[in-house]
Amino acid sequence: MQHCFTTCEASFLQDSDGEREDVSAARARQQLEALLNKTMRIRMTDGRTLVGCFLCTDRDCNVILGSAQEFLKPSDSFSAGEPRVLGLAMVPGHHIVSIEVQKESLAGPPYL
Repeated sequence: MQHCFTTCEASFLQDSDGEREDVSAARARQQLEALLNKTMRIRMTDGRTLVGCFLCTDRDCNVILGSAQEFLKPSDSFSAGEPRVLGLAMVPGHHIVSIEVQKESLAGPPYL
């Protein structure tokens, strides 16, 4: 979920704390804020998948999911298709392989 903005503008905006913030950082912040409270599916390097509500992230790309459920990879002996309820979960950014956001509309595939 990394976005690369290649703008060379020297424009700045004021953020909510009154600090200066360049336009590309403001755009990235707006995109992240639009994802708040959306259902996400995160695939991890060890094959597990977590599904939960996106609550926050940090500069290290760690992600906090609320009401998270863990789905084990199919080759595990305990994978009977039943998810394990985790509740609040922190996913380290260096373990994230992919992130999918569930679309709100029912028309089309369930994840972006």
